[in-house]
Amino acid sequence: MLTAPLRTGVTTVLFLAAILAGSLLGFLAPAAGQSVAGFTDPLILLLVGSLFFTLRLDGLPALRRAPRTVLLAVGMNFLAIPLIALALTMLLPSDALRLGVLIYCLAPCTDWFLGFTRLAGGDTITGAALIPVQLTLQLLLYPVWLALFAREHVDGLITSAAPTLLMWFVLPAVAGLGLRLLLRLALPVGVRRGIVAAVDGAVPGVIAAVIVAIFAGNVGTILAAPASFTWVLVVVFLFFAVTYALGEGVARLFRLRHPEHALLTMTTSARNAPLMLAVTTVALPDRPVVHAAIILGMLIEFPHLTVITALLRRRHGDGRDRTSPASVTTSGVKPRRLQNGQDSTLSSTKCSSTSSRPRSANQARAASTRLVPTPVPRACGATLVSPT
Repeated sequence: MLTAPLRTGVTTVLFLAAILAGSLLGFLAPAAGQSVAGFTDPLILLLVGSLFFTLRLDGLPALRRAPRTVLLAVGMNFLAIPLIALALTMLLPSDALRLGVLIYCLAPCTDWFLGFTRLAGGDTITGAALIPVQLTLQLLLYPVWLALFAREHVDGLITSAAPTLLMWFVLPAVAGLGLRLLLRLALPVGVRRGIVAAVDGAVPGVIAAVIVAIFAGNVGTILAAPASFTWVLVVVFLFFAVTYALGEGVARLFRLRHPEHALLTMTTSARNAPLMLAVTTVALPDRPVVHAAIILGMLIEFPHLTVITALLRRRHGDGRDRTSPASVTTSGVKPRRLQNGQDSTLSSTKCSSTSSRPRSANQARAASTRLVPTPVPRACGATLVSPT
């Protein structure tokens, strides 16, 4: 499930290297590039199966624990963000680029956002529960989005692409989920987790292989207007900036606690590019520019997620909620420091310190041989403060 965000720098470099390798192969050796492009279909099958094999479906019961957060996340991802994406993609110079960026922006992430949520101190339990909900919604809405936002591209898409989607998407998805179920029934937890982690770690490599195949077979079309792809990067950057600002506004408006705030920020920022690339490659196989636009979006996404994770950690003290009980005194009053360094909750009455009382020689010898240290006396009336 790509829940290891510490690999984001390596993943970004891997994808850039895949773009460069595929482009060079297709440009310098066109025949070899076409041969490599022939592996696109089996790689897509492998990618879809791997994504569903690592999918978390065990968090659905947690939907009841935070209904407000779930409703806000779904509302932003499937109501507000589509309108933002539609407005921003109007800046792009071609219909193919516009369609590719729209597909990229419209699908919320169902895998690696959970790792960033954990690092930012967010609510990962509710995040795991959101995964199957958002996955189902985006797959059901995929043809609807295309019909609404790119009608000229998808005339008869549902009827013509249905058999292809069944063969190249539904079947490997069912195979991935079925294999995961079999492992759950046949293997102990430790072995099962190790297998899932291994497949999870291999997913970026599979995506990179898909990128190489796409660029190797279509480099001429993709790079015919390189300036156009610069606009893709600009629009995706603006998309992330606007959605982040919107998430901050919603979090303040609804007074979200830090775990809810971090989850909302991550689920509205991360996009489901691998799955959308797989679906679009199957549904629209003859549109390499659309595929390339989806791929380029990922190059901006990983650095963006890394930056907002750092912002959330710094703002909330490494992900800890400032309203947690650990920052409150046992009497419910936070201590206020005075100029002399003492707590305002300390009593102004002076008490004699027991450490200043003289002790007999026997008492001194007994104290020196004790294994348990003598408690340090504190001022009378002091309020105990829990460590933060």
